[in-house]
Amino acid sequence: MNAVFGVLFHFIGGFASGSFYVPYKKVKGWSWETMWILGGLFSWIIIPPVAAMLTIPNFMDIIKGSSNSILGYTFLFGLLWGIGGLTYGLGVRYLGVSLGSSIILGLSMVFGSLMPSIYYFMYPTTGKHGIDYFFTSNAGVCILLGLALCLLGVYLCGKAGVSKERHLASFSKAGSSDYNFGLGITVAIISGILSACFNFGIEAGKPMADIANLFWKASHPEQGEFLYQNNVTYIVILWGGFTTNFLWCLYLLLKNKTFSEYTKKEVPKKRNLLLCALAGTTWYLQFFFYGMGESRLGNGASSWILHMAFIILISNAWGILLKEWRGVDRATHRSIIAGIITIILSICVVGFAKTLEN
Repeated sequence: MNAVFGVLFHFIGGFASGSFYVPYKKVKGWSWETMWILGGLFSWIIIPPVAAMLTIPNFMDIIKGSSNSILGYTFLFGLLWGIGGLTYGLGVRYLGVSLGSSIILGLSMVFGSLMPSIYYFMYPTTGKHGIDYFFTSNAGVCILLGLALCLLGVYLCGKAGVSKERHLASFSKAGSSDYNFGLGITVAIISGILSACFNFGIEAGKPMADIANLFWKASHPEQGEFLYQNNVTYIVILWGGFTTNFLWCLYLLLKNKTFSEYTKKEVPKKRNLLLCALAGTTWYLQFFFYGMGESRLGNGASSWILHMAFIILISNAWGILLKEWRGVDRATHRSIIAGIITIILSICVVGFAKTLEN
């Protein structure tokens, strides 16, 4: 049952990640940086400690009692992850939404799932799998198969996206004005690698989660692992992510002189603030439920693969539901459907792998 609940929690997290931007689209009269930093305050500063306070009452004592090394590396990976998130937008700009997203999320999936195991192969740690695990055990081979299937699904979705963008560009000269494959692929690779740093941050901050887990298990014997143990780690990771995004948004607010948007009389300020708060809170929920899924499946390759797979799946499913693929030819439509089905299959394979391990 742990595997079933783990997959379910990762699905809810993926759904939150694939849906959080919808409220931002309803914001009126504000530029991207104006609304993004407000939503980010909820995502990175307000909601994480509230969630931790509700689930880990002594979370600040755990943070204060952690070594500078643990806090420093956890914050650093959050900082790098924040850069990955910012460069995501540039990758999409130069490659297009579908191709850019597919490449970045695919790279993040591979690096985020496999790089920690390479580190643990060189520096063995109790309870952690080295890269050899994926070639010497049935569960490991099954996880690699699930990863390969998910990457195939990403390729099919990206292929459909490229076909769609070419189709749209044929009707509008402006449709391809920003397209730059050389620059785009460079930015996408950087973004994909740095976006995986969130998983590295979870690994770096694991000692804090372990302490939260031990406290909970001491008062709840024989009830399994603490579902919310990662909530304390998220606080430090997101401090790093907030730092990157705050500095960039501050630069844009000064450069574009958009600070005045907060005081414009014709702008529905309360409505915009509520929408930003909703978007920011929904964004955080992806990691809240990721932590729950990770507590059931373990913080290994399978958790990160499932998280990224569900994000890709939900994002493309929204595209179909919102009729973004209307008017494309049959080959393109078959490609996107095949990509989604392949990703669903990969989720089943990774979930099955955890039953083999257990």
